[in-house]
Amino acid sequence: MKLKSRLLTAFLIITALPVFLITLAVGTIINYQDNAIQQTYDVSTNTLKILSNPLQVLNRLTRGVYNEIVLTALQEPKKFEDTDYLEYLNSELKGKYSYLAVRKGEEFIYSGNATNLHTIKNSFPLFGEYTTDREGGIYIDENRPFLLKQQDFYYSDGTEGSIFVITDVNTLVPQIKSSAIQVVCSLVFIVIITAAVLIIWIYKSILRPLNTLHAATDAMKEGNLDYSIEGDPEDEVGQLCVDFEEMRVRLKELIDVRLKYEKDMKELISNISHDLRTPITAIKGYAEGILDGVADTKEKQEKYVKTIYTKASDLSALVDELSLYSKIDCNTMPYTFSYINIKDYFNDCISEIALDLEVKNIEIDYVNETNPDTKVEADAEQLKRVINNIVGNSVKYIGIKHGRIKIRVSDSGEFIRLSFEDNGSGIAPKDLPFVFDRFYRADASRNLAKGGSGLGLAIAKKIIEDHGGNIWAESEEGKGTTILFTLKKCKEGMEHE
Repeated sequence: MKLKSRLLTAFLIITALPVFLITLAVGTIINYQDNAIQQTYDVSTNTLKILSNPLQVLNRLTRGVYNEIVLTALQEPKKFEDTDYLEYLNSELKGKYSYLAVRKGEEFIYSGNATNLHTIKNSFPLFGEYTTDREGGIYIDENRPFLLKQQDFYYSDGTEGSIFVITDVNTLVPQIKSSAIQVVCSLVFIVIITAAVLIIWIYKSILRPLNTLHAATDAMKEGNLDYSIEGDPEDEVGQLCVDFEEMRVRLKELIDVRLKYEKDMKELISNISHDLRTPITAIKGYAEGILDGVADTKEKQEKYVKTIYTKASDLSALVDELSLYSKIDCNTMPYTFSYINIKDYFNDCISEIALDLEVKNIEIDYVNETNPDTKVEADAEQLKRVINNIVGNSVKYIGIKHGRIKIRVSDSGEFIRLSFEDNGSGIAPKDLPFVFDRFYRADASRNLAKGGSGLGLAIAKKIIEDHGGNIWAESEEGKGTTILFTLKKCKEGMEHE
């Protein structure tokens, strides 16, 4: 989820969730309090009406007693002279937060709450001022507000009398207070719930990935590049984790390559030291032989000089190979491509090789099965280097007195394929996948004895791949090794050299 969508979701959580929960809570509270009020006071109303007009509810609470007073005043006013009857009426009012007061003339002869009556009696209407159409009573706002209902009557001696039902407005129905408390508590609880949901959601979607990223950063800072993390690429934070993981993998690869490079360089230096030491020792020895007069005949002197020349040529070839390796390693290999006729080129090339191998008692078996007009676009010099490296590598490890190398050039669709098969000792299966790696040597002890930098096949692989071809090896221990590579043919109609 994008960060923009997360912010929108957070906004909806902050607004919609509280509204939903408040509506649910208030509805539940109202329904519960409606039932409680109806059961306690036998009043059919609703909580919203109580909260908006509590005086109406207080009026309903005393309506039954007041109606009885009205009927008594019309039919049996003498009952108001009976203290027991007044006590009965007052007891009915006590549970309804009200009390009774009776006035005869200007004196109060009965009060259900003398203390409260003393502070408010001067606010009562006179006889005849209270009209009968005021069913809800009158609200009197004094220091202690109250709701007053009045019924006038005449005593048996003709004296004017009034009976009052007084309801304390400050003492509302407990359910109203309870409703208010429950609503406030619900609001606080809803705010807490909303904040908790939002915090948990933010933690899981934002803070947790950031903490994971922080832990991975600390691990990387301590040198642990194996600490892997995952992220959702659909959001910014997750994408940051994905990018960090890609950076970690790339950095680990670079370090591994660097370590391998350092290891290869150490091996290269070791190999070069050995390869340089042998010709240098020979050159030094033969030169000292000339200086010391050991070569006391013309024939010996010529032999010593030829040996020095040969060893110097070996040194030159080794330096050239190292220089070429440096160019390969930096991808700055220079190529001069041209159209080469396969038949003519390989006939000349193999002829040169055959002369050198004949001296080493190695037989060449060469067959070219391609069309005489077949051409490839290649660098003639570098392609010759590939052939020399492959053949030279075979010669070095044939290990028998009468060696044989079979060279085949064949047509393979859009490519031509060349194979160099020798009858040497072969390569172990565990070593075969690595023969084209730089500096790789299957048998380190034997290779040190035979010399070489271990770059020949690696250079050949690089050159062939730069020509758009492919190179691989097939081998069986005890039977020999075959190196094969392909070159792409020129399309018909291309200009000829």
